[in-house]
Amino acid sequence: MSTRWYPLYQRGNPQLRIFLPNFWLKLVRPSVPQPPNVVEFIVSTEMTRIDIKNYLEKIYNVPVVNVRTRIAMGKTHQDKLKGYITKDDDYKVAYVTLPREHAFKFPDIFPKMDREEKDKKSLEEAKEGYKKYIERSKDRPGAPGWFSF
Repeated sequence: MSTRWYPLYQRGNPQLRIFLPNFWLKLVRPSVPQPPNVVEFIVSTEMTRIDIKNYLEKIYNVPVVNVRTRIAMGKTHQDKLKGYITKDDDYKVAYVTLPREHAFKFPDIFPKMDREEKDKKSLEEAKEGYKKYIERSKDRPGAPGWFSF
């Protein structure tokens, strides 16, 4: 994690000073089914419940009723060749409850096509490709349909 230090003062012209906090939030799909007004975030481990609530209310203007947090343990991996064990960093999961009239739904970025429609489309593409192949190779010796006795 990179720390953002407040820039040191240097003599000369006035400097642009911007304060960037070390806090971050990542919106994730819920690991278990949740009510529509509960949103799951992975947050910086230094953030408290009050920090999360203020962050969402002040920056994103999202009304927050309640915040619950838990610290999830990172996964452990064993190297297949050398046998040593490594562990991913722990992370904090925050469950933010919105008011009842607010409901969050993930946007459907990739709409799922109907199975039959998808199969029909791929069959048509295969037919077109085969027609182009036959058209290209009908005059070539050794192509299907070319016989020499």
